[in-house]
This record gives sequence, structure tokens and C-alpha cells, in this order.
Amino acid sequence: MRLGTRVFIAYLVISVICFYYPVRYIVKELRTFFSESVEDSLADQANILASIVGTQMEAGRFKPDDLYRAFETVYKRSLKAKIHDFMKTSVDQRVYITDTNGKVVFDSEDRANIGADYSRWRDVAQTLGGEYGARASRKNLKDPTTSVFFVAAPIVVHGKTAGVLTVAKPTTNINAFFEKEKPKILGLWSIFGALAIVLAFLLSLWIARPIKRLTEYANDVREGKRVSLPELPRSELRDMGRALENMRESLEGKKYVEEYINTMTHEIKSPLSAIRGAAELMEEQMPDEQRARFLANIRSETNRIQAIVDRMLELSELENRKTLQTAEPVSLGATLKTVIEGKEPLLSRKGLSQRIDIAEDVIVKGDAFLLYQAVSNLIQNAIDFSPPGGRITLTACVRDRNVLCTIEDEGPGIPDYAKGKVFEKFYSLQRPDTGKKSTGLGLNFVKEAAALHGGEVKLENLSEGGLRATFTLPL
Repeated sequence: MRLGTRVFIAYLVISVICFYYPVRYIVKELRTFFSESVEDSLADQANILASIVGTQMEAGRFKPDDLYRAFETVYKRSLKAKIHDFMKTSVDQRVYITDTNGKVVFDSEDRANIGADYSRWRDVAQTLGGEYGARASRKNLKDPTTSVFFVAAPIVVHGKTAGVLTVAKPTTNINAFFEKEKPKILGLWSIFGALAIVLAFLLSLWIARPIKRLTEYANDVREGKRVSLPELPRSELRDMGRALENMRESLEGKKYVEEYINTMTHEIKSPLSAIRGAAELMEEQMPDEQRARFLANIRSETNRIQAIVDRMLELSELENRKTLQTAEPVSLGATLKTVIEGKEPLLSRKGLSQRIDIAEDVIVKGDAFLLYQAVSNLIQNAIDFSPPGGRITLTACVRDRNVLCTIEDEGPGIPDYAKGKVFEKFYSLQRPDTGKKSTGLGLNFVKEAAALHGGEVKLENLSEGGLRATFTLPL
């Protein structure tokens, strides 16, 4: 499982745990919150009405019939009380009074209850015992929405408890409030839940993106691509990236030195052997003509060693570059023409003609010296492998936001066995004219220069004979 997916799932689980239980608790306890507020109001009403009734009893003016008429009038009233989003249309409160024995002496809801024994009811029994009396009873035992709250208060006459007054209220309105608020809470929870999911997704991307960049960077390095360390946030990831970069440089440096020494030793061994052999033979008596031939051989092999050293130094400097040190607009057409002018003596010696088709406005951004050297190497190869009296064709054009520079010759092309090796260091084919090989570093230099400019170089045999070298650079 990917790290980003793990972070997303972990964040999601944490969010669900942190959201689910508080919301579940709030929804579960919401009915209790409403009930507590209603009970508080009922306690105030019970004590106020008990005080009024007690005062009337002390004055001998308490008449249950007057109280019945008052409640009958109230129950008949048509209300239009809009309490927030809830419309109250009638009074649903009940009041009953019991004596000191718990016998009903007044019931606003039903006169038939007069004389009924409520002494066992919690509200009456606890109030007569001097405690706070309240209870909740269901009209339908299986339906919690049919609950009715009962809150009682003592009726005090001349300092003594003369009875109990209970105020009762059904939970119908409470249920209505609860059912109305519940969707709001759940809706709010859904919104924040969706927001948490989005934030979890963004967080996973934010964490995974730098790691993905590091992975791509490591893969590019493994494939031998010339890449720089990507931009990373100021965190442990940046430290990790720098550590990887330092490790890469250290390993590449060690590997490069090993390869450099091995290949250079291999390439120099042959000319050194030739020089040593010629020197040993020259210690013997021989004709001047033969001695001159051995001296020429020594000079030739010495020049070859010098060429190898010089090319290796150029190539090592190029390979150690991560980016172009100087990047400026370069006219590729002018560069090609300059190279051709410099090669004019070689072209004339072999009787080679040129066909040049270069657009004047072909401009690339890069290092003028490296581009000159790369093009020069390609043209030199074309000259070396062209037959006497042949033709070299140079073209440069813009295609698909790229500059294509092609150099075609009429030589033998690349043998099948050499197609996968021509860009390797020190790999070289024999020149048709002399039968000798070059240093084998020119095409490798061209490849490195193209990669440094974000381009590529490709060699392909022509169907009619000859070779086409295509040097591609981005505009």
C-alpha cells in the first residue's frame, strides 16, 4: 500500500473516531438536554402555582371550580405561537393537586380522577416526604415519544405541608424540537466529514508528492539520466534528498574513477607497447630509412596518447556537469557553417562536396562551445567515413518545438554488430581510408552534450547507403 494511501486512511479513521463518538453522544443526549430545560421550567411553574394555591387556602378562598374554569378556558384557546421554527397551537400542560394522603382533589385534565390515590407516584410520595418530587411516565410503554414529565411542589399552609401540586407536560413538543434539530446536526456532521475527507486527500498528496519526486529522481539516476535533486519542502525529506544526492555523487565519483582508470589504462596500453617495441628495435643497427619509420611510429602513437588524454579530460569535465554553466542564444546555422569552414582543407583533400540547407532563424539556448564541439565531432565522422568524391549533406530545421540538425554522408554506415556500441567510450570503427581507429570518445562527447542541453543524438543507416546523424535540441 502506498504511503499516501496509508496517510489518507489513517487521517480518515482518526477523523471518523473523533467526529463519530462526539456527534453520536450529542445526538443521543440532545433529548436529555431538551428534557432538562423543560423540567427546569416545570419546577418553577409548580412552585409558583403551589404558592398561589397555598396562599388561597390560608385565606379560605381556594375553590377548585374556579381553577377548573380557568383551565377549560385555556385549553379552548387557539394559539399561534411560533417558537423559532416550531408552531405551537394549543396548551398541553396538566395540573393536579393531592392532599396529604396523596388523594387527588383537583385534576385539570379529568375530573373523574378526583379521589384517586396517587400516593405511590414518585412525584407525590417524594414531595410529601420533603424531597424534590419528579417522574417521567409513558402513555405507551413501547413508545418513548409518549413520555410525560411530572414535576411536583409542596402546598404550604401555615408553615405545614397541606398537599402537593404537580405540573405535567408531554414530550410531544420536545420530540418535535429534537427531530427538527437532529437533521441539522447530522447535516453539519456530514459537511465536516466531507471536508475531513478532502483535507485527508490533500494531506496525503502533500506528503506523498515529495516522496514521489525523490523516487522519480532515484529511478532517473539509476537509468543514467542527468537530473538534479528536485525541490523539496523544509523537512526531514529535504535532509533525506540531500543525503541521497551526496551518496549518488560519492558512488558515481568512485565508479567514474574506476571506469576512467580501467578504460584509460586499456586504451593507452596498446600505443605504449608500440612505442616500447619501436624504442627497443631502434637500439639495434638498422638502415636510416627503417629508423625513420620507427620514429614516425613513435610520434604517431605519442600523438594518439595525447589525443586520448585530452579527450578524456574534456569528457570528464562534461560528465561532471549537472546543468549548463552558461546558456545563451546560439545560431545553429552559423555554428554549422563555421565548422564547415574549419573543415574545408579536409573536405578538399578528399574531394567531398557539401549540400547545405540551414534555416537562418534556427536559434537554440545553450553553451556555444559545447554545441560547436558536438557538431564538429559529427561532421568529422562524416568526413572520415565518406568515400573520396562523395557528398555530405547538412540540414537544420524546426519541427514540433525542437531543432533538428542532420548530417548525412555516403559512407558504409554502421555494421549491425556495432549499432548498440557506437556511443560507448573508446569504441571506434576503422576508418576506410587508413584502417585506423579514433579515440572512440567523440560520439560519447556528443551524447553527453546533447543530454546536457535536454536533447538527444541518433545515428541511422540510410536505405540508399550512408549514415544520417540527427542532433535534436529543444527550442
